[in-house]
Amino acid sequence: MTAFTLNVLFAVIWVAVSGSASVLNLLFGFAVSALSIGLVREQAHGVSYLRRIGRILSLLALFLRELALSAWKVAVLVTRPRLVVRPGIFSFPLTVDRDFEITLLANLITLTPGTLSVDVSEDRRTLYVHAIDCSDIEGARRDIREGFERKIMEAFR
Repeated sequence: MTAFTLNVLFAVIWVAVSGSASVLNLLFGFAVSALSIGLVREQAHGVSYLRRIGRILSLLALFLRELALSAWKVAVLVTRPRLVVRPGIFSFPLTVDRDFEITLLANLITLTPGTLSVDVSEDRRTLYVHAIDCSDIEGARRDIREGFERKIMEAFR
C-alpha cells in the first residue's frame, strides 16, 4: 500500500471516528496522518513522505511560475506589430526513463504556452518539442533539463 493511499485511508478513518464529515475535518485528518506517516517512515529509514510532498509542491510551484512567465512572453510576442519568431521542432534527450515521468514531462511542456510535445522516440530516449521560437534551442533544452526534468526526478525517485 502506498503512503498516499494509507494517508487517505487514515484521513477517512479520522472523519469516521470524529463524527464530523466536513471538508475541513477531512483536511485536518489528512494533515495529521501525513505528519504521522512522515515521522514513522523517517524512523524506519524509508523515503520521507513529507519530503516527497514538499518536492511535488516545488514542482507545482515551478510549473505555475513557468506558466505565468511563458504566458507573458507569448502575449508580448503576439501583440508586437511585427511578429518575429522562428518556430520549429527540436529534440530533447530524456534523462527520465519511466513512462509516468516521460508522460508528466511531456504534459508539463505541452501545458506551458509556446511549447508543445510532439512525439517520443521509439526507444523512449528523445522527446520532440515544438516551440514558437527556436532561436535558442540549447537554452530551451537547458531550461527543460534544469527545470521540469530535474524537479520530476527529485520528486519521484
